[in-house]
Amino acid sequence: MTNTIRILVGAALVVVSLSGPTFSQGAPQTVALTKVDPASLAMGYRTSRVVGSTVVNEAQEIVGRIDDLIVTPTEKVPFAVLSVGGFLGVGSKYVVVPYSSLQVKDKQMVLPGATKDSLKALPEFKYNTGD
Repeated sequence: MTNTIRILVGAALVVVSLSGPTFSQGAPQTVALTKVDPASLAMGYRTSRVVGSTVVNEAQEIVGRIDDLIVTPTEKVPFAVLSVGGFLGVGSKYVVVPYSSLQVKDKQMVLPGATKDSLKALPEFKYNTGD
């Protein structure tokens, strides 16, 4: 065999050995599965449709825009990152509200009781740049 073929065969063996299942040391882990009703999920909203949505209050005043949805390892509910204030994205700040505080009415995202000022008064959220 030529050196090139030996190198290719060796590389292939390394790839095959690394692509197999990996097992951690210690006790085996199990995952508890929960049955989900697909029909009820079909009535929900995909995150790609939620992110970028305008958020209004009950008076139909625009109070912000959904910039992102965040889930954490410890919380069971997602959070909505809202962009508030500013003009065309300049001078705005990010704040976080539980996604459960938003309501969908007539295909609009509604945050009951919110005003621009009440949202601006919330602590500012800054994205972790270590993603």
